[in-house]
Amino acid sequence: MKVNRIDHVSINVNDLSEAKAFFLDLGLEVQAEWELDGEQLDRIVGLEGVKTACVGLGMPDGQTWIELVKFYTPSDESDFRQPLANTPGIRHICFAVEDIEAIVAKLKEKGMEIFSEIQQYEESYKLCYVRGPEGIILELAEKIG
Repeated sequence: MKVNRIDHVSINVNDLSEAKAFFLDLGLEVQAEWELDGEQLDRIVGLEGVKTACVGLGMPDGQTWIELVKFYTPSDESDFRQPLANTPGIRHICFAVEDIEAIVAKLKEKGMEIFSEIQQYEESYKLCYVRGPEGIILELAEKIG
């Protein structure tokens, strides 16, 4: 038995178009868009009456796949709060980037929350955490040298 790779990361969102635009601005590309419903999907996700819309976004090199999912039904009535960098659970996605300064400036212009200014970690990386729509936390990492 062995695990070959991570196939994709799925992010549930309320505003699919806003989340899609956020990742397109970062340079990801739409690979597929689809809607799903029916009894088989209900059994797969363990809910009843499921209807979803999905957008699959990938890197130009085809290595990364993010799946944005909007659940039309059933609705989630739980109280949503913005997670912090230390909130337990899956907390952020890290992107290796070029020209971190330009990316952070672009995100600031669009009103995204920047956790701190760009920080240099030893002699290896420039790093910055940002919060996108729906509380999505991204770490941007530019390798030095």
